[in-house]
Amino acid sequence: MPLPPDLDQRSADTATIAAADLLGAAARSGTPCAPVRDLIGSGDVAAAYAVQELLTAERIAAGAEVVGRKIGLTSPAVQRQLGVDQPDFGVLFDDMRYRQDTPVPLSRLLQPKAEAEIAFVLGADLADGPLDDQQVRGAVDYAVAALEIVDSRIAGWDITFGDTVADNASSGLFVLGDERRTLDSFEPVSTRMRMSIDDVEVSTGTGAACLGDPLHALAWLARTTREFGRPLRAGQIVLSGALGPMAPIEGPGTVTADITGLGSVTATFIRE
Repeated sequence: MPLPPDLDQRSADTATIAAADLLGAAARSGTPCAPVRDLIGSGDVAAAYAVQELLTAERIAAGAEVVGRKIGLTSPAVQRQLGVDQPDFGVLFDDMRYRQDTPVPLSRLLQPKAEAEIAFVLGADLADGPLDDQQVRGAVDYAVAALEIVDSRIAGWDITFGDTVADNASSGLFVLGDERRTLDSFEPVSTRMRMSIDDVEVSTGTGAACLGDPLHALAWLARTTREFGRPLRAGQIVLSGALGPMAPIEGPGTVTADITGLGSVTATFIRE
């Protein structure tokens, strides 16, 4: 997948600006908008990431700090649904992270759904070298259980690949567990996951459900972000992709994911 190393030219495109304005207004107002594919196309990868880049620049200019990346569309079933053969990625900002003991106000979200994932925290940059499996594995400081709360600024989740990429890969919030494991004591591909909402099981899965191995997803991200000129850096958090189906959050409640080898992670949602 050839990707432009610099998206500055695309950011000046009228359609790109219009799409970014539409998504930005939806985020600020809390009212989902129409799909942006009519502006940028449903499968134009460069145009979609140009919108994401413009929105990222606006967030940074407003004081947000980039703390990592998320990988989406790691499930073959979801890829088939959207007619694509590749994952996508989005940006994690500091204000997207919630502690397990801090309730999440539903007003922060529009159409939330929960996914259980493995998060990797990097101990080394992934900017140079072959970015092969050995290098990527060696760059991981530790793994931790995670809940990603995906969200869409587009009404009814009526999305194509272009829509979700432009919308920061449908990012919302994330919560990390407390148990940290190095990869010499934990094998991501072998893990099993169970997620529940208010003690009712809503999703199960395995490490192999995430692009065959969560570390394969991390390697894909390392190569792709380097092509964009935004390589992964030490200290960054990477949400590696869902281990099972996502589940809608339809009101106040508690979501808990148990991931073998990493313990559990919990998020509680409230109305203010």
